Amino acid sequence: MTRGRASDIAPLAEPLGFDAHDHGHCVASALAAADTHCAENSLRFTPVRRAALEILLGEHRAMGAYELLDRLHAAGFGAQPPVAYRALDFLVANGFAHKIERMNAFIACAHPGATHAPAFLICRNCDAVAEAQTGPSSGGTLGDAADATGFQIERTVIEAVGLCPVCAEKADT
Repeated sequence: MTRGRASDIAPLAEPLGFDAHDHGHCVASALAAADTHCAENSLRFTPVRRAALEILLGEHRAMGAYELLDRLHAAGFGAQPPVAYRALDFLVANGFAHKIERMNAFIACAHPGATHAPAFLICRNCDAVAEAQTGPSSGGTLGDAADATGFQIERTVIEAVGLCPVCAEKADT
């Protein structure tokens, strides 16, 4: 099978998110940011890494590694788990994607290139995930508590579970 582009494969579901946006611009700008970052830092943005990012961007939802692997395989890449995990490791390490711990899944970064400590708003009903910027990783009340004890925060994971606007509206009716 020849290697295709992830964009040649239609998303499995409509993009999920809490607000409307220009999806084509969103994907194009995130890919451009990844291209620029990789070029400026002499990183190899391989076809499989790019395809993995395209798939995550196309979905606008959290995806498990094996679901991503299936999509990569359908696009002509390998079918072994390291194919997906290596691509995901690269994307997370370089700020192009985030791991949603609660779901053991991954989502494209909504703010690539921005220094931020994201918070994830996860709908308990439909599993939609929205990324909110919370500012620098050492800010806020947690940052103040860490400063008071001399602790240096390297990474935070904030995940809030509730209902997205669509599910909340359905629950109210």
